[in-house]
Amino acid sequence: MENWSQTLGAGTLLGIAAGAVLLILLLIVKFRIHALLTLILVSLLTALATGLPVNHIVNDVLVKNFGGTLGGVALLVGLGAMLGRLVETSGGAQSLADALIRAFGEKRAPFALGVASLIFGFPIFFDAGLMVMLPIVFATARRMKAEVLPYAMASIGAFSVMHVFLPPHPGPIAAAEFYGANIGQVLMVGLPVAVISWYFSGYLLGKVLGRTIHVPVPDFLSGGAQDNDQPKTPAPASTVIGILLIPMVLIFLNTGLATLISKKAVDAGETWVQMLQMIGSTPVALLISVLAAMIVLGRKRGEQASALEKTIDGALGPVCSVILITGAGGMFGGVLRASGIGKALADSMADLGIPVLLGCFLVALALRIAQGSATVALTTAAALMAPAVAAAGFNDWQLACVVLATAAGSVGCSHFNDSGFWLVGKLLDMDVPTTLKTWTVNQTLIAAIGFALSAAAFAVF
Repeated sequence: MENWSQTLGAGTLLGIAAGAVLLILLLIVKFRIHALLTLILVSLLTALATGLPVNHIVNDVLVKNFGGTLGGVALLVGLGAMLGRLVETSGGAQSLADALIRAFGEKRAPFALGVASLIFGFPIFFDAGLMVMLPIVFATARRMKAEVLPYAMASIGAFSVMHVFLPPHPGPIAAAEFYGANIGQVLMVGLPVAVISWYFSGYLLGKVLGRTIHVPVPDFLSGGAQDNDQPKTPAPASTVIGILLIPMVLIFLNTGLATLISKKAVDAGETWVQMLQMIGSTPVALLISVLAAMIVLGRKRGEQASALEKTIDGALGPVCSVILITGAGGMFGGVLRASGIGKALADSMADLGIPVLLGCFLVALALRIAQGSATVALTTAAALMAPAVAAAGFNDWQLACVVLATAAGSVGCSHFNDSGFWLVGKLLDMDVPTTLKTWTVNQTLIAAIGFALSAAAFAVF
């Protein structure tokens, strides 16, 4: 692949990408072909149509990107499902749901879930936070005898805005490095941008969509229907909060150390620093949390070892489909990157001669549409636009706004090549049209509101 170069023009490549998306829609919606089979087939056809070397397509493009996506997702989803199942079967999810409802009132339960997710979402990446919080979301919706969409959108939207706009998440940190922006200023401007974007795109949108789009509470993430599955003495809400704080504290420790290393306040070569970073990595943090939940929510509450093993094992089977489809979505995005479609779309947007701030947003949006990953779209767009930003002579606060505008573009229009599209859709047990009407709309609204707020702040500074 090193010696291969794309010879097709930008128009041809963009036409192939559009055709691939339409084919996915046709196969899944019209012919009801399973999403995993559809994504594999369309990825293969797209690779052939764009002229990728035939002898490299399977191993170097399809399998590599499928495995690369699974490497980042499978452990998080698997460990998160175990943790969620332990919290659920101990009665702790129901206890925490009841506590939230008592504190905020029944009508504000979605708002309470969103606020909790904003807090957890500061150090925790999107996938991990989603797996930890969804059992609480499902328990709250069951407690209210309501459908899940308003509750889920409030929580999912919160994790999304925190991941895309705020350090210490990797996208905004990388963009700040490319643009020469101050991380502290990005955080100060980004926090109100994230919260306001969540309020409209997550909390309020969930309430509006919930009136017409009906999504029952799924059973599969918790291993089955929960009506008769609760213990006589459920785990208290305080215990559940303590368990859920473990990954948050450990991951925050990791990201805090990374910040100190970047500022040269600590030495990355020190053994104690490397050990703490390993403990604070997301898979290890979730592993420690699962082990703690097994002890506190399982063994100490009298559950036999065989029953505990069965509980944990029951969490894995239902999420296998989620993991595989998510990997296939990453594979499709990898094909679009390897074929040069993403670069062609970004170059087309960058050559339009528009203002730099809007150009950063549009290039990131184009990359997001073309290849799927928000983090890749953000970092790549920042790398492409860094020379133009440097030449514009912006002040420090304006540079922070440019980072946020680019971040806003990187989250819009999520569709079939985004692993998050499949992850959210399958975890909520939604079909493809429903996922487009909910998750895709949420992501696009985040992009629009985030850019508007960033542009307004840019004008003030």
